[in-house]
This record gives sequence, C-alpha cells and structure tokens, in this order.
Amino acid sequence: MDLLDSWRTLPAAQQPEWPDPAQVHGVADQLAKLPPLVFAGECDQLRTRLAAVARGEAFVLQGGDCAETFSGATADDVRNKLKTLLQMSVVLTYAASVPVVKIGRMAGQFAKPRSKPFEVRDGVELPAYRGDMVNGFGFTAEERAPDPGRLLRAYHAAAVTLNLCRAFTQGGYADLRQVHAWNHDFVSTSPAGRRYERLAGEIDRALAFMNAAGADPEEFHRVELYSSHEALLLDYERALTRIDSRSGLPYDVSAHFLWIGERTRQLDGAHVEFMRHIRNPIGVKLGPTTTAEDALALIDKLDPQREPGRLTFVVRMGAGRVRDNLPPLVEKVTASGAQVAWICDPMHGNTFEAPSGYKTRRFDDVLDEVAGFFDVHRALGTHPGGVHIEFTGDDVTECVGGGHEIVEDDLHQRYETACDPRLNRGQALDLAFMVAEMYRTTK
Repeated sequence: MDLLDSWRTLPAAQQPEWPDPAQVHGVADQLAKLPPLVFAGECDQLRTRLAAVARGEAFVLQGGDCAETFSGATADDVRNKLKTLLQMSVVLTYAASVPVVKIGRMAGQFAKPRSKPFEVRDGVELPAYRGDMVNGFGFTAEERAPDPGRLLRAYHAAAVTLNLCRAFTQGGYADLRQVHAWNHDFVSTSPAGRRYERLAGEIDRALAFMNAAGADPEEFHRVELYSSHEALLLDYERALTRIDSRSGLPYDVSAHFLWIGERTRQLDGAHVEFMRHIRNPIGVKLGPTTTAEDALALIDKLDPQREPGRLTFVVRMGAGRVRDNLPPLVEKVTASGAQVAWICDPMHGNTFEAPSGYKTRRFDDVLDEVAGFFDVHRALGTHPGGVHIEFTGDDVTECVGGGHEIVEDDLHQRYETACDPRLNRGQALDLAFMVAEMYRTTK
C-alpha cells in the first residue's frame, strides 16, 4: 500500500457518515485532477519562517473564522478578515518590534469536529452541522444530510478565497502606507480604533523618515500570507496531496499549514498517520489533558528528524489551567532537544453557554489564557511563539467584554457565527495591543 494511503487501515475520528461511499470516491477522483491550491515551494518557505519562530526570532499571528461558509467567499468578507489580520500584524510588528508570520485561518476551514454526532431541537433529532464542506446549517433533514458534492464546492470556495487574498496582499492593498485607510470605518467609534490610529501616525512618521533617507524596502508594499485549516476530512486532504516535481516528496496542496485537532490526535489514529507522511509544516492542538509523554510521542511520530519549522504545538488549555498544565509540557519537550514552535489558542478552552442559550467567550478569559501562556514561557526562559484566534472583520456580538464592551444581553444583536463565537474587529485589535505589551516584557 502507498504510504499516503496507510491511514485508511486505521480508525479515523470525526468523519461524516457519507450515504454513498462510491460517490465519495468519485468526488475524490475529481479533486485529484484539479490544480493545486498552494505550491510546495510556498510550504517550504513557511517552514523556514516557522523555524525562526522555534528559534525565538519571530511570532505567529494565526486567525480567521471558526468555520468558513461558502457564502462568505466574497471580496467584501475576505477583505474585512484580511484587514483585521493586517491591522493586528501591524500592531504586533511595530509595538512589539518582532517579525510576524501571518497565517490565515482561511481558504479551507469548511469542516468542524463536533462533540455530539446529532443535534436535537423540539424533539427532532438530525445530524450535527459539520461545516459547509459536509452539510448545511439549516435544521432540516435535507440540509443536514452529508453530501460529498460539497467537497468540490469547498475546493472552489477555497480557490476564490486564495485568489482574493493574493490580489489584496500583492496588489497594493497591504502596502504599509495604507495603515490609515484600513481604519477609516471604525476609528471614531471604537477605543481600539482610536488607539490604532495613533499607532498608524507613528508608523507614518517612521516611513517618512525612511523615505527621506532613501530607504523604500519591497517588504513595505506587500505581505506574505499563508493559508491554514484543520486537516479533518481525510478523503479531501488525500485527494489534494501531490508529489512535488522538484523533490519527489508529497505535499498536501489544500493549504500551506495544516493542523490535527484535539479530538483527532490519537497516536494510533488515521489523522496522525496521514500527516506524518506529508511535507507541509503541521500543527497539533494540545488540550488540558495532554501529558508531556503525549507531546513527546507526537514529536517522535510527526517530526522524527527534529526539523525546525516542521511541527507547531497549538495549546488550548483554558484560562484556569494553562499556568499549571503547560509548564511540564514545555520543560520536557525543551529538554528533549526538539525545536517546536509554541502557539497559544486562547479561544477553545474558554467557551461557555450564556443564560440566553448563546455559546460565548469572555474577552477577559481569552486575555488571561494568553497572559498565562506568556507567564509560563517567561518563567522557563522559552519563547512564546504566537497566538491562534478566531475572529471576524465584522462588528458581531459573539464574545462578551472588550474595550467597547459587549454584555451577555447584547449577544442576540449580531450573533452570526456558523459554529463557535469569534472576536469582533475591535476585540481582536484590543488583544493585539495587549499581546504586544506582553511580548515586550518577555524580551
């Protein structure tokens, strides 16, 4: 058996119950003939950037939607998310004086693991919504039926999103001289916006000085942006795996960076088996039950050559647990000599249900988990390598708190997520300023 198909003999968690396996095979055959969404050389470049993170020389900003939707693959929606990511990156780069590796949780995050396979409303039981790549959000039997044809729709939506991202980041929109233009629409109404505007003024003055001195680096006019998503649906990921013509090595060309989730990181499971054979830089989510032995075993499986930039651990402990649960992992992994990048996901361990029934997160809990992550690395003398957050470029009301405070009674006003609650643009910028301050104190 081809090593790229060895995962098929192992248990694969969180896969849909497709009604017709033959249809899945047919769709996979079509996907296998389509052009790559990303290129092997770009994946190699990201691995080099993440190696700098592992060495303590750079910081990762990874973010975007909890679950992308097909209807969100529009110029306006992509631009708004990208604008927020760029603004956060500018804050971190300038205020923390650190190179920022920008990874969008975009162009592929169309599938989600679920804690329960079914959802019950008013006595009616239907399959859970697993993301637009699998089924529809509407609570009807027709919508919730898994449809393999959606894998093809996901590919095309990802292609549209990536094309838009490349146009925006390479075509002048991401030029540092645009830092004010990114902010016009909310500078007067948001505390984070006004704070950002002051920083943009400082950047303007710095750029004017450099221009007067004859310096105009190419890096000021465009940005590197990489795509990422959870490698959840293995039929899709396998169909988009190609052998690189330069090296003869396999790359999953659905995204630059792929991660294994907390629910699918079993050492003897299909996801770890598939991911260990591809050459992309990869991540693993580590929740509060992860032991140091688990982390070391994952390194042995996924990064046996101990290659800097190959493996990233994305820790999602929860604000109340990160300070106790993370230190033994960082200590033992560091002592083993492995060079992994450590990133904090402060979102997934801090979700709760408000009395109104809305699933939400407190901004203060998100911030406290990041602070705990930095505290641990500061105490151990290791590098806090980045943050992984769920946000949107829109003024949604999904997480409570923040500088322009949202309270639980506000959640109904613009609760638009397809799955988990996201930070809105103001909350995301608040977080960026606070992370920059934390980073400065660790250096």
